Amino acid sequence: MHSSAGLPLAARAADLVGSVIDSSTSLLASQTHDIVRFAMGAPAPEAIPTEVLAEIGAETIGAGAHAAFDYAATEGDPGLRAALVEELAGTSDETTLERLTITSGGMQGLDLACKLFVDPGDLVVVESPTYTNGSATALSYQADLLEVPVDDDGLRVDLLEELVRRAGRTPKVVYAIPTFQNPSGASMSLERRRRLLELARSWGSVVIDDDPYGMLRFEGEPLPTLHELAAGDPLVFSVRTFSKIVAPGLRVGWVDTAPELQPLLINAKQAMDTCTNHPLQRLLARFLEDGHLGAHLDTQRAEYGRRKRAMQQALEAHFAGRARWTDPQGGFFLWVTFDPPVDTEALFPIALAEGVAIIPGNAFSPSKRFPDALRICFATSSPERIAEGVARLARAVERLGALRSRTDRNAR
Repeated sequence: MHSSAGLPLAARAADLVGSVIDSSTSLLASQTHDIVRFAMGAPAPEAIPTEVLAEIGAETIGAGAHAAFDYAATEGDPGLRAALVEELAGTSDETTLERLTITSGGMQGLDLACKLFVDPGDLVVVESPTYTNGSATALSYQADLLEVPVDDDGLRVDLLEELVRRAGRTPKVVYAIPTFQNPSGASMSLERRRRLLELARSWGSVVIDDDPYGMLRFEGEPLPTLHELAAGDPLVFSVRTFSKIVAPGLRVGWVDTAPELQPLLINAKQAMDTCTNHPLQRLLARFLEDGHLGAHLDTQRAEYGRRKRAMQQALEAHFAGRARWTDPQGGFFLWVTFDPPVDTEALFPIALAEGVAIIPGNAFSPSKRFPDALRICFATSSPERIAEGVARLARAVERLGALRSRTDRNAR
């Protein structure tokens, strides 16, 4: 039993890790000067189909729509589940009703996966770098984490087997973001996807297939999802969300699992929130039924490609020869690594003062392996704001360098 201020906290409380990313929302709200927001992984305000959602909302959850305000079935509103099955037909995520459970955002999907499969002390493989909330969820269930590097072809599956051998035990879970990975933007190659599934089957490990960005490809050829490659294998637990493709404030997502898992998911979810927000499930059902998602995604893919190129051009103008960055074919993020190194945790407050918000690289590694890297989101800002934000970032790097030089001189 642990205690804080005299409170008898549970042992697991010591393993609850907050999110630097989510905390940045409150931090930015408290700032009074202009800030270019490269920190949160969120669609731009103008990318959210506000008018369409408001019009649908007035009909489906407006005055007189009493049923929308009742409890929903724990597994999800029937209309949304049916619309989602139809929407996904013919795609790499094609599925059936008995495999779908609607969740309160993708984060609840990750929590449900860990609740079902992770016991204290279990080994959980995570990418390095990885989505900080994903690793934090595993830690909250008292997992032991094994970080496996990521390169331009995603998770280094070629290193995974050796690292597991050195660990002396097989993982209970492998947590992977195979497509447009957060934070690197990398996509796991087809060969690595297949090998990961082979290893998982040989170990009896569950693969948490977290894919929030797969529908946002703006370049290159699509790859089959782990869901498709698994062909119904119950060891693959797929987590999806409407947060990146429609609007993050909806807090609606879904998991795709073997049908025999759904009773357990329902039991676990009923102990969490009974059901996902019913009015917003109704709204999304109509959004899908009326055919809005396809056209919306077409528009966003083109715009995000334009914004990625704008960010890369700005980085080239200000950081050529001083940093390198990734070249994703979709998603929201660039991963920037400074060479010579720059302490990005020390850079963070200086950049904020200069008017640009970033996330330091160490936030994406439980063991803080990336002190000289950072993640920046190109999706949220226009090309003009991106150019201004990168210029502000360059000024912040110069300020940090000057501050360090003065400190070194004074220390002599």
